[in-house]
Amino acid sequence: MTTHAAQQKSAPAAHHRGLTEPEAARRLAEHGRNEVAAGKAVPLYTRVGAQLKDALIMVLLGAVVLTVVIGDHADAVVIALVIVVNTAVGVVQEVRADNAVAALSAMSAPNARVLRDSTPREVPAAEVVPGDVLLLGEGDIVAADAELTEASALLIDESMLTGESVSVDKDPGSRLSAGTVVVRGRGVATVTATGADSALGRIAALLDGRREPTPLQRRLGALGRVLAGVTLALCLVVFVLGLARGFSVATMAVTAISLAVAAVPESLPAVVTLALALGARRMADRHALVRRLPAVETLGSVSVLATDKTGTLTEGRMVVQHVWTPRGTFDFFGIGYELEGDIRFEGGRPTADELDPVRELLTVTALCNDAGLRPPQDSPDGENRWTAVGDPMEAALLAAAAKAGCADQASLQRGHARTGEAPFDSVRKRMTTLHTTPSGQVLVCLKGAPEVVLDAAVLGERTDLLRGARQEAALLASHGYRVLAVASGTRDDVPRHPADAESGLRLLGLVAIRDPPKPHAAATLAACRAAGITPVLITGDHPATARAIATRVGLLNDEHTQEHVVTGPDVAAGLVADLTAVKVFARTTPQQKLDIVEAWRSHGDITAMTGDGVNDGPALRQADIGVAMGRRGTEVARQAADLVITDDELSTVVAAVEEGRRVYDNIRRFLVYGLAGGAAEILVMLAGPVLGLALPLRAGQILWINLLTHGLTGVAMGAEPVAPGAMHRPPRPAGQQILGDGAWQRLLLLAAVVTTSSLGAGVVALHWGLPWQSVLFLALLAGQLGVVLGLRTRLLTRQNLFLPLSVLASILLAAAALYVPFLRAVLDTEPIGWTGKGLAAVAAITGFAAARYSRPAFHKETRR
Repeated sequence: MTTHAAQQKSAPAAHHRGLTEPEAARRLAEHGRNEVAAGKAVPLYTRVGAQLKDALIMVLLGAVVLTVVIGDHADAVVIALVIVVNTAVGVVQEVRADNAVAALSAMSAPNARVLRDSTPREVPAAEVVPGDVLLLGEGDIVAADAELTEASALLIDESMLTGESVSVDKDPGSRLSAGTVVVRGRGVATVTATGADSALGRIAALLDGRREPTPLQRRLGALGRVLAGVTLALCLVVFVLGLARGFSVATMAVTAISLAVAAVPESLPAVVTLALALGARRMADRHALVRRLPAVETLGSVSVLATDKTGTLTEGRMVVQHVWTPRGTFDFFGIGYELEGDIRFEGGRPTADELDPVRELLTVTALCNDAGLRPPQDSPDGENRWTAVGDPMEAALLAAAAKAGCADQASLQRGHARTGEAPFDSVRKRMTTLHTTPSGQVLVCLKGAPEVVLDAAVLGERTDLLRGARQEAALLASHGYRVLAVASGTRDDVPRHPADAESGLRLLGLVAIRDPPKPHAAATLAACRAAGITPVLITGDHPATARAIATRVGLLNDEHTQEHVVTGPDVAAGLVADLTAVKVFARTTPQQKLDIVEAWRSHGDITAMTGDGVNDGPALRQADIGVAMGRRGTEVARQAADLVITDDELSTVVAAVEEGRRVYDNIRRFLVYGLAGGAAEILVMLAGPVLGLALPLRAGQILWINLLTHGLTGVAMGAEPVAPGAMHRPPRPAGQQILGDGAWQRLLLLAAVVTTSSLGAGVVALHWGLPWQSVLFLALLAGQLGVVLGLRTRLLTRQNLFLPLSVLASILLAAAALYVPFLRAVLDTEPIGWTGKGLAAVAAITGFAAARYSRPAFHKETRR
């Protein structure tokens, strides 16, 4: 806060006494603390219970019970360990994310300055009560809803509540909302509502409601139920057939239960959790903080990206882009409030003479200015950039003056001391300042809205010049610019009042200012469209501004397109038959944002909603994926979101979508691998006796194969890199099953190939007098390891060395099962010679080839 502002606030009007301390305490007890009800902390047991409710985890818990019943304690421990690790990783990620968000969060107004017993006091914002008198100055956050009783050049930033990027002038009698920020001036206001009764509290109340399961959770839940039913049915068939062939009940019971354990890919929860956790970690490295682990995968399903404007598509900083003078239009380039940037005139660099009228205009705007620029080393957010102090538009004028080579503000003020001013307000719509000059004259500097400045009563200019200036101002305004007209003049004597000097002035020109798109916004939205994602702009800003930004970032074709911008009143009046046919919404309320998101969801789309303001909170919660901005975002937005973008860049969301697609592809790939292997084991047990293999595999051998294939190698598949072209294909349909799009056909093919090759090896070994059961055991294992390598989208990549190393470890453990005496005794295996190893190698090569070359028929990950 500036010293000037602090002095202004220290002198409240004498007729304001404020509440007494006893009365304030009574009202605090009556109305409660000035806080939006925070969400209850989630107990640890609730988090653990939510993880254990997963359908596949329930199947694994059943498998643990069965293995304990048959005395297979070793396998029971392995499966239980998978459950524990999966639950722990999920809970830890959620807790870490919540803690990180808490670290980002800060109270919207931690302190407030009020009058108590006629004395200004600073109290915690949570203790502000209805009836309190707030003293407001530059930089203050309004602690509660209030009615303004006094105002002096008061300018309020309401963007966090309304989405409107331009600050709003406030006069006595105006309403102030909690969470808004004083940009300029001072004010005195009486609190009318606090806590849940405030505007912020009413919006936060819309956040109530439980979260729905993510698409991945729904799909895996359905798959778990199907797997449980099918597996139990097939194992019952094996049990009955074994009894019919004369095997004992005990032997077939153990075999059937072992098949049940083998058929269910018990490492699937571990694969899913690892894939999601790795995705969350990679996204954190790319400035995206995941609050709920399943949200990682849901991002890969997103088909609609609903984004707000200020600070997301735009820089969130006002910039001068054009200066019109009677000699022509000058184009300004640069980023934010940086003091360096290029200036162009008629396609080239202007000469010093051509630039003189621009320098004169910007010198006047620098003098008629109450803002300042804070250098990078003093930036409050620690960033290496210039920031505004005061009105962002006035700060933009100072930055433009520096680009044009004008003297700095301090030098101008020393040479032209201000002697008077008529401040800007919503009635006058202009600001005038008086300054001394070295020659002893009085310099009059004026800037304001074109409709009041471009008037013969103010300017002593030709009629044709005023008409041309009005036309130019209207054209710039239609393109979404905030336009200021600038004029100046000299007087020999000091006017009695600065407003008396507002006549006979000389028009210097027009300044076009707006919050420009971020440099990579257009490319980011183009990447969305390439990935089949429909971008939609939803803002509380003016329709002309929304159209201009949408055109510049490529959401609309051009300024004269037939595509129209729909406003919130249009939506409220029911004038829009299909909300999903609109790309740009302006002047929307929080409830209308909810309606738009729900319309897309009802249309069958997976929606991601970005936002940073209080007004975005309900829609963030309603969307399938809520994405909040971490730097400039409000507490309400961060708490409602599934994902917090710590660098406030929309491109980070696109990177997160790519990560989500990688996760989903890896989960599908594992399912094809794991279920094909489980199906092959069941088919071997069913078909083996028909081919003369009485009991193809023993229970221990089945479980050992299951441990090596679904264990190390299966988990390693969760870390596979993203598939080539992942962001050049449309998102999967919302109703598509997890084994849809050709996955189940490929699964059946691979199961058939592995079954055929391994049974073939066993039958050949039987006819050649080899230990056929051990050969079949090794061939079935080798065939599945061949499949896991063949399923890689990047066969020779070095990004996931864990997978080939885990395959190598599985091979060594398979050899140990044949040659280590202890394991031979437990698993009932025999050593095999080179012929048996060759048969197993053929099964491995066959499995690899089938997985590799079935991709053109079934694999659609990289197709448009």
